[in-house]
Amino acid sequence: VQLQASGGGLVQAGGSLTLSCAASGRAFSNYNAGWFRQAPGKERDFVASINWRGELTDYADSVKGRFSISRDNAKSTLNLQMDSLKPEDTAVYYCAAGSITRLAVAYTYWGQGTQVTVSS
Repeated sequence: VQLQASGGGLVQAGGSLTLSCAASGRAFSNYNAGWFRQAPGKERDFVASINWRGELTDYADSVKGRFSISRDNAKSTLNLQMDSLKPEDTAVYYCAAGSITRLAVAYTYWGQGTQVTVSS
């Protein structure tokens, strides 16, 4: 599975962004998937995950209630709606496929990352 993340940008605190991840290659619908983020000098952290059918989701406590993960298997896309953004959400965001856990090492496929910058 090849993953291509997009949708990042610069936004003011309190604003919204929607990230998208386009999948190609093997059937994306067969894979659980998730989003991670990495700020400068920090480890790659779990943000959200979703199972292959889109029925089960999980969120990091820091984004629960503000972010929403979804997928469209017909279009082979994974999305992350981010609302009420905070400066601490600033990071490079990565989409990944192959697991639903919070552990980055459990994911097999990774996108290239998209930068999200939230100004105060």
